[in-house]
Amino acid sequence: MNAIPLHHNPRAAQIRQTLEDLNGSSADIEASALVSIDGLLIDAAMPQGMDEDRIGAMSAALLSLGERTARELGRGRLERVLVQGEHGYVIMTAAGEEAVLTVLTRAEVKLGLAFLDIKRAAQVLGRIV
Repeated sequence: MNAIPLHHNPRAAQIRQTLEDLNGSSADIEASALVSIDGLLIDAAMPQGMDEDRIGAMSAALLSLGERTARELGRGRLERVLVQGEHGYVIMTAAGEEAVLTVLTRAEVKLGLAFLDIKRAAQVLGRIV
């Protein structure tokens, strides 16, 4: 799961800890990943069986399309992309200029609280990457 061994890279350890803290902030947050803006997975805290490469590519593409849509339709700077499925949400937000934080939640999630936790984590991650 880790491209760089955590014990050799304090930055990688900070990223992993931030993702794990976000997942632990609510039982409704099931997984999180930090993806570069070109779609490469930086790190993820996800259950086994999830395709991290696919999540990376989709996250970068959706965030880019969301930014363009918000700008061209006069909505200002993009805050997040929200995809709602019958089993929960995929929430993406920028983490600095170079990365995207993608979070998977259960359908029952309290979105306001999740948005707050995600925003805090994105700010921390944006300072790290």
